Amino acid sequence: MEPLDRLFRLYHLPLVRYLTRRLGDRDWAEEIAQETFLRAARQETLTSERSWLFAVATNLVRDDARKQARQRRHLELLAAEIHDDVTEAIDAELVASEERARERALARQAIEQLSERDAQALLMREEGLDYDEIAAALGLERASVGTTLSRARRRLADAYDAARRAREAKERSHG
Repeated sequence: MEPLDRLFRLYHLPLVRYLTRRLGDRDWAEEIAQETFLRAARQETLTSERSWLFAVATNLVRDDARKQARQRRHLELLAAEIHDDVTEAIDAELVASEERARERALARQAIEQLSERDAQALLMREEGLDYDEIAAALGLERASVGTTLSRARRRLADAYDAARRAREAKERSHG
C-alpha cells in the first residue's frame, strides 16, 4: 500500500468529522480534507502524521474563514440546515426531534462563542487526538493543553447555559 493511500485510509474519516464539526458543512469539510491530503502528497516525509494533517487542515480553514464570501455561504448553509431540521421535526410532529434540533442549534451557537483555539482544541480532543497531537496542531506547549481544554469546556458550558437561558426567555416572552 502506498504511503498516501495508508494515510488516507487512517485519517480521512476523522479529519472530515473534525472539519464538519468545525465548519458545519460536510461538503466544505471534504474540500478542505482533499486539499490537506494533496499537500501531504507533496511532502517528502511526514512526522507526527495526524497532528500535521490536523494542523494543515486547521490552517486551511483559517485561510478560508478570512474570505468574506465563504463566511456568508457558511452562515446560509447553517441556517438552511437548522431550518430543515426544525421543519422536518414539525412535519413529522416529533417533539423529541424538534428538541434535538434546538439543542444542536444551541450547541453550535455555544461553540461559535468560543475562541478559535478553544473550539479547535475541544473538537480535536473529541476526535481522539492526544495532548501531544493537539499541542503540535495548535502550536501549544503540551503542558498547556490540559488547561486550555479545561478552560474551553468551562467556557462552552457557560455559553451553552447562556444560550439556553436566552432561548427560554425568548420563548416566555412570545408564549
